[in-house]
Parts: sequence; structure tokens; C-alpha cells
Amino acid sequence: MSEAQKTARGQDAGPSTVTGVDRFFRITERGSTFGREIRGGFATFFTMAYILVLNPLILGSAKDKSGEQLDPVQLTTATALVAAVMTIVMGVGGNLPLALAAGLGLNAVVAFQLAPLMSWDDAMGLIVLEGLLICVLVVTGLREAVMHAIPQQLKQAISVGIGLFIALIGFVDAGFVTRIPDAANTTVPVQLGSTGTLAGWPMLVFCLGVLLTIALLARKVRGAILISIVTMTVVALVVNALADVTTWGLTTPEWPDQVVDAPDFGLLGQFSLFGAFGQVGVVTVVLLVFTLILSDFFDTMGTVVGVSAEAGLLDEDGKVPGLGRVLLIDGAAAVAGGAASASSATSYIESAAGVGEGARTGFANLVTGSLFGLALFLTPLLTIVPLQAAAPALVAVGFLMMTQVKHIDWDRYEIAVPAFLTIAVMPFTYSITNGIGAGFLAYVLIKTVLGRAKEVHWLLWGASALFLVYFAIDPIEQLLGVG
Repeated sequence: MSEAQKTARGQDAGPSTVTGVDRFFRITERGSTFGREIRGGFATFFTMAYILVLNPLILGSAKDKSGEQLDPVQLTTATALVAAVMTIVMGVGGNLPLALAAGLGLNAVVAFQLAPLMSWDDAMGLIVLEGLLICVLVVTGLREAVMHAIPQQLKQAISVGIGLFIALIGFVDAGFVTRIPDAANTTVPVQLGSTGTLAGWPMLVFCLGVLLTIALLARKVRGAILISIVTMTVVALVVNALADVTTWGLTTPEWPDQVVDAPDFGLLGQFSLFGAFGQVGVVTVVLLVFTLILSDFFDTMGTVVGVSAEAGLLDEDGKVPGLGRVLLIDGAAAVAGGAASASSATSYIESAAGVGEGARTGFANLVTGSLFGLALFLTPLLTIVPLQAAAPALVAVGFLMMTQVKHIDWDRYEIAVPAFLTIAVMPFTYSITNGIGAGFLAYVLIKTVLGRAKEVHWLLWGASALFLVYFAIDPIEQLLGVG
């Protein structure tokens, strides 16, 4: 064994133990090292740690049918706990660098669509029910079969679209791109900065972070993304101390008075599995659960394929290794999220930040999950890393994922048009699900008009039919009188 291999396996820390860990996670086999996995785990955590602030904000700001609100402190604990446990489970059981936490978009559905119709317990019960049904789909092999039915180049288009989507998330989270307040009176829906120009210290931190990340990537510096996040957080702390900035957004970079705080597990187990049926009726419940399943189903599919492709883990047929286990764990995460009142937990595309740092195995998840576990007791420290310091990582990873566009055959319209719609619709509608749906429908349509409908897998036909229902859910609800 060469010295490089010994270093990669970390044998000086204990040959038998570390070699066993290496073998279990296939670290060396996948061309990674313990150092890269650890850096990747840190990078993933810092790029998605915002959910520990954002999820309590979204759920905590809503009221249920009786006017009750969830406690923000308990929500923070529940969010961190589910993220920690399920990320570690995915690392050990799925062996992919794929972290999980409360899903953005799904939590908005819970807060603003479910809660006003029922109690919080009933709403979280629907999330548990959704997760259980997804697990059934996985066990029967239907969910995995759908993923395998998608053409390889359409999967690559999904990865590219996700890259643009998370880059846009980075720009929006940092305030580099904002909605125009009086958009109804203009043809331009978004603008540069908050006033059409870049202004303020936080924006300077973000721009310097993007430039630093780009420079480090161009120089092929190991740990480029993590170095940028840590460096710009330190800069933000200094800037905030000297300039007394008040426009950071959700997270202000200032050292807290109290570093350690006890977690509050009061929301755990507060759900009613079938309570919603008595509140809104069977038809409404079926439509609500269908919407949740479809969103979770295809968001996860896009994320798993995108992260795996970026990590170079897809096999020669474009399949994700151990996909069945990965999807089952993701379904179980939805159950865990509902049972903890943290909303449905799902795989996070921000995991691509860890992949950008070199993570290729589930060992990185042990790091990310442990940091979420640590966050249970260090909640005040979550205020240190502002979005302006973490968002440059999303922009950089967006670029890395965009490079897969070269694999798409743009001369074949039956692939090029669906690929284009997939790539464009994701960032333009701020939804992975919408982009995948547009691509699927276009692919089926073009194959049909070209007289090659038989080339479309029957599961892709079924998924496309579901997407028709998904896009037409509002008129369907009106026809059924449940809107």
C-alpha cells in the first residue's frame, strides 16, 4: 500500500478501525479521502443551516384553524433533531453525501394551505401519512422504477436546472436579486439589489464571497467553498461590529451573549394521523396528500439524481447506487418530520456544496448530522453565519452543476426541448417539481407527435398524467367543489 493510500485511509489514527470505516463507506474506492469527506460535511451544513432559522420562521408565523401558533424555540429544536437523525441515517443506510432537513416549499404548504383548514396536529398527521405512502411506493418498487424510466439526458437536464435554481437561491438569499415591490406597475419582476443598485455592507460581503470562491476554485484550492464561508463569516462579524449594520436579513453576524442553551422537545409526537379527515373531508384530504406526495416525490428525485451526478456516482446506465434504500430513507424522513412537527423532511440540493468540496460517500453525512445535533445545544451560534457569507457557495455549486449541459444533444428536439424547459422552468418558477413536470410533458408530447410514442416508458406516461393533474389542481378542486 502506498503512502498516499495510507494517508487517505488515515491509518495513523488506528489501522483496523479506520480501514473498516473506509471499507464500509467505500471512501478510497470512490476516489475520496477522510479530509474531503469532513470538509464536504461542513460545507453542506453551512449552506443548509439556514433552515434552522427559516423553518421556524415559516411555520411559527402561521396560525391553524383555531388561531394557535407553534413555539419558535420548539420548532428550532424539532428542525435540528430531524435533520441530525435523518442525515446520519442516510449516510449509514444510503452511503450518499445527501443531507436531509425540513423541505422548503413543503413547509409553506403546511403553514399556509393545511394549517388554516385544521389543527397543527392534524396538519402534521397528513405529513406523516404522506411519508408512509411514499415508503409504500418505494417498497413496491414503483418510485425507483419511475426514476429508471427517465432518459439519461433528461436526468442531466434536471441536474443543470437544479444548478441554476440553487444559484438563484443564493442570489435571492443574499439580496443580490430582489422582487420589485410594485411589480404590478412594471414589466420587470426582479431587480439588482433592493433598489436597482448594489448597496450596503452585507451586499459587499456577498460579492467579496463570490469573488473569493471563484478565485479559490480557479486555483483549485482544496476546501475552497468552506474557506470562503468561514472567511466571509469572520469578515461579516468584523463589519457588523464596526459599522452596526441593520440590514443582514434573517441572521445577524454577532457573537451571542449565551452560547449554550438546552433544547426543548415539546413538539415531538404532537400529530394526529387521521384527524384531518374529520376536519375537511375525504376528498380534500386526498387532494392535499396527493399534492404533498407529488411535490416530495419529484423534488427528491431531482435532488438525488443531481447530487449523485455531480459526485460522479451514477453508473453507466445513469442509475443511482442503492437507490431503493435512499428513497426509503427519504420517505422515512417525511414521517419523522411530521411526527416531530417540523414539517416534511427531504433530501437537500445544498448537499451539492459538500460534493463540490469532494464528498463522495455517506461519511460526510456523519459530519453534517453531528453538526445539526450540536446545533440542538448551540442554537444561539446559528446567528453567526449570515446568508451573505453562505450564499456564495450556492452560486459556485450552481456553476459546477451547469457544466453538465455539454452532455445534452441540442440537435435532437425530442431531447433538447424537454431539456430546455426543465432547465428554464426550475429557476423561473422557483420549483424543482415544476421544471421536471414541464420536461416530462414536453418529452411525451414530442415523442407522440413524431410517431414514436412507443419509445416512452409506460411509467413516464403515468408520471406525465399525474403532472397534468398537478398543474391543473386548481380547476380540479373547483370542479369538485373543494377549492
